[in-house]
Amino acid sequence: MVIHVVQAGESLYSIAKEYGVDPALLAAENGFSLQQALVVGQTVVVQFPDVVHRVRSGESLSAIARQYGTDVTTLYRNNRWLMGRSTIREGDLLVISYFGAPRGRFAVSGYAYATIERGLLRSVLPYLSNLIPFTYGLTQSGGLLPLADEELLAIAADYETRPVMHLSTITEEGTFSNGRASMVLNDPALQQRLAAEVLETIQRKGYTGLDVDFEFIFPEERERYAEFVALLRRTLAPHGYPVTVALAPKTAADQRGLLYEGHDYALLGAAADYVFLMTYEWGYTYGPPMAVAPLPNVRQVLAYALTEIPAEKIILGVPNYGYDWPLPFVQGSSRAQSISNETAVELARRYGAQILFDETGRAPWFRYVDEMGLEHEVWFEDARSIKEKLLLPPEYGLHGAGYWNLDRPFAQNWLVVNALYQIL
Repeated sequence: MVIHVVQAGESLYSIAKEYGVDPALLAAENGFSLQQALVVGQTVVVQFPDVVHRVRSGESLSAIARQYGTDVTTLYRNNRWLMGRSTIREGDLLVISYFGAPRGRFAVSGYAYATIERGLLRSVLPYLSNLIPFTYGLTQSGGLLPLADEELLAIAADYETRPVMHLSTITEEGTFSNGRASMVLNDPALQQRLAAEVLETIQRKGYTGLDVDFEFIFPEERERYAEFVALLRRTLAPHGYPVTVALAPKTAADQRGLLYEGHDYALLGAAADYVFLMTYEWGYTYGPPMAVAPLPNVRQVLAYALTEIPAEKIILGVPNYGYDWPLPFVQGSSRAQSISNETAVELARRYGAQILFDETGRAPWFRYVDEMGLEHEVWFEDARSIKEKLLLPPEYGLHGAGYWNLDRPFAQNWLVVNALYQIL
């Protein structure tokens, strides 16, 4: 795999010729159109097929997989243009394998809202170890808010992707509530009932584990939160269901702020089987323009986490989105719009912007002026920034990586994942 950065005057045809690859396949795998103009500074992921197969009349993916001693999931991963669909036609060219051995085995998880576009979901499931539908919240009485997850679970089963239940303090209004968290954490009997309801839901729905995400916990309840996570683990462990807990991105034990003080890394790391580090949102809706997950900041969080939690328990959180800020930024009144990484490139194309790469944050960005004469600044992720994040788990010995979230398309991400790792 090569990550090519587009220079002035280049096209998909010229890039394909430079690397000796098929331009139509290059476009399809990257989610482009052959007729689409490229943006100076955008990335193009170039892959080099080793073994390929030309589909003959009457052949199926499963038959082709058996012929080459592989499986259908691998064919999906090596041919992203299939978008998780098994329909093939005579004459289609399937990549059986690429040059270059993967760096090792790697667990990949991703969160998805129940409303995720189904075609998009099918296109990413082959690259996932775990799918985490978002979310089972808490009722006013401390029970589970229902989630319409049946269709997501059925589709995940088509790809043998393991579903993991998500438990949060989201209310009926869709916001995190530390009041409802406090209600649970201060009532041992309610905790027992909630744990039993979680177990019953996991068994009834066919989930394979639990992901717990209580945010904005009151500082004085940090120990009780860890004890509740430990209770969930004791309840689920006899049935073979691991418990993961999501952690705010701290760089020190005494870090101030409501987002951080209720998350005790040492206690929660001991209470759960795994932890999910939410290493993003430095650039955020109400903050100044900057990278969502600057690499030095991510490393700082990892450095601290590893002083409190064994590396093999840690899942690195990866953002699948960017932000578009109107300028000038005014603290307290400016509001950035959350956008997909592919939308960011479309904005640069539409307004004739050149994409730059910040060498400190290790992230792409650009500015443009809209039809109203308003200047904007956009920060997002591309193949370069994603690759650097995905290289962190093996560097630190982590369990894997997880995406917030899967609801926005980002074709190049999955090319990079597949090139780097054999997915567990």
